[in-house]
Amino acid sequence: MPIALFEWLPGRIRELMAKLPESVTGQLEEIRIRENRPLEIGYGGRFAFVGGDGSATSDHRAGYRPNRDDCRAFLEKITDHSLYAVEEELRRGYVTVAGGHRIGLAGRTVLEGGAVRHLRDVSGFNVRIARARVGSSSRLLPALLDREARTIRHTLIVSPPQQGKTTLLRDLARAISSGEWNHPAAIGWGGRKVGIVDERSEIAACERGVPTFDLGPRCDVLDACPKAEGMMMLVRSMSPEVVVVDEIGRPEDADALREALHSGVRVLASAHASDLADVFRRPVLSELVRDGMFGAYVLLSRTGGRVEHRVFGAKEAEDEARRRGGLRSWATPRDAPEPSARAAEEALFVPRGIPEPAIKARPLPLIRSPDGASGEVGGHD
Repeated sequence: MPIALFEWLPGRIRELMAKLPESVTGQLEEIRIRENRPLEIGYGGRFAFVGGDGSATSDHRAGYRPNRDDCRAFLEKITDHSLYAVEEELRRGYVTVAGGHRIGLAGRTVLEGGAVRHLRDVSGFNVRIARARVGSSSRLLPALLDREARTIRHTLIVSPPQQGKTTLLRDLARAISSGEWNHPAAIGWGGRKVGIVDERSEIAACERGVPTFDLGPRCDVLDACPKAEGMMMLVRSMSPEVVVVDEIGRPEDADALREALHSGVRVLASAHASDLADVFRRPVLSELVRDGMFGAYVLLSRTGGRVEHRVFGAKEAEDEARRRGGLRSWATPRDAPEPSARAAEEALFVPRGIPEPAIKARPLPLIRSPDGASGEVGGHD
């Protein structure tokens, strides 16, 4: 387990976690601390409870149950003994600590004008562990290249939670910044200027504005900045060639992505979705897809302890979404009935009997080549 994270845990829980075998801590993904309920961990695509003797067990009755003092000590530790200093994070339901580890919070919400103003009586924590896996994007990046423009295509990475989107996004940013294209046609390209909007401080894990993860030599980070505003700030002031953002999905995100595209900047983004059919079901994402915003889609899935990826072009993504629309979604309970063909069509917003519009191939804007020349780049391949 990462030493920095180890130090954040309250005393008794820290002792129990230290007794877990390396085979567990080496794959640790989550630590769930719930007041008066069993201490739970997620590792290698599995889950277990931590017993009072520091063992991993499937029996929740044998799990150690953190008490109120444990939870209070943990909350004080992660907020540096000042709830006021992290008031905005509490309102959003999470705190990010050194190392990029995001800690989700559960408790009683305080409302003001119908909106969440604060979170109190915090009794549940989900520690999501951030890990740098340098080189994890080496097999994927060659499939995302736009060889004519000598850069990447506009790319959307899609998966349910806990499939490694942020880890992959981080290493792609590092490789693009470093010029590690891993393709014979890209020899001599050099790295690109990368700008990251790190709203949740998970991609770069900045401390006092300086990334603690390796993001390559040509990368700039806006830490703890809202995505939509941050994208525009980067485009206007840092002249990036590639903008990286995590977990898009709001209307303002879509507007900022369009502005970045029209500014000649390539976009590398991620989004939560069960599959490509789910992307078409979400209003904001489906509008971006149908407008031809992305030239490549990366679908992540976990098989056992391994995360695998598949890459789709724009038309292939549409075909895959249609195929998946008639199948059970990965996020649907296994005992749910299969959807009917009509339900699948309605889920994809395709009226029956009316030919669906194809995804529009948006011509890409003028983009600078590495030698300073410019030329018109064709549509997505």
